[in-house]
Amino acid sequence: MKIDSYTKDDVVVLEPEGKLMLTRDVHELDDNLDSLLAKGQKRVVLDLSKTAWISSAAISVFLDYHAKFENAGGGLKLANLTPDVREIIALTKLTPVLEICQTLTEALESFGE
Repeated sequence: MKIDSYTKDDVVVLEPEGKLMLTRDVHELDDNLDSLLAKGQKRVVLDLSKTAWISSAAISVFLDYHAKFENAGGGLKLANLTPDVREIIALTKLTPVLEICQTLTEALESFGE
C-alpha cells in the first residue's frame, strides 16, 4: 500500500492507494495517523479517491481515529469515497458517524468553520 501525504492550510491529507484490506496496509494507515497525533496534528483528511476497497479493520481505524482526533480538538474527515468504499460505509450504517465529504475541497473548507 502506498500512502501519499501532504499538508494544505494546516490540514494533513493522506491518500491511501489500493485496497485497505491486508493487515500490514491497515497497520500502515494506523501508524501514519498515530504519528500525526503524536506530533500534535489535529486536522486530517483521508482522501480515498485512490482506495478501491476497505476491510472491517480499516473501518475500525477510521472510527478509532475519528474519536481520537475529535478528543484532541480537531477532526478526521473522509473525502472522495470511491463507489465501492461509499457502499461499504453505507452498509455498515456509519455514514452518520464518520465525517464524509464529497470532495477534498469540501473537507478542507469544513475545518475553517
